[in-house]
Amino acid sequence: MEAMPTSRCIPATRVRVRDYSAEAELLKALGDPHRLNIVAVLAATPHAVCVCDLVDGLPIGQSSVSHHLAILRDAGIVTSERRGNWAYYTLVPGLRARVRTTFSEILPAAKRLARAS
Repeated sequence: MEAMPTSRCIPATRVRVRDYSAEAELLKALGDPHRLNIVAVLAATPHAVCVCDLVDGLPIGQSSVSHHLAILRDAGIVTSERRGNWAYYTLVPGLRARVRTTFSEILPAAKRLARAS
């Protein structure tokens, strides 16, 4: 049997190799429904949120809430402050810009094709 000729894709796509490790870590930390819920609560609240409120409001136990908060803290998404027996959480400053930049790096705006006149 004759080998079928292979033709090059037209137009050729330039593959840009880049290290997306930091972006992957951010998305991995956000890649859980409970963690997204925590981030949404913190984003919608103008003040620090007590861990006790998250435990009361989420459909998971205290140890799971603490586990999710630790992942978010390790990823640089939330910060905490101890007040007596409780920890209070806020989003780190600049998180919205970081997420926006991450997505714009991965999904850049489509270039408009120039129309021939």
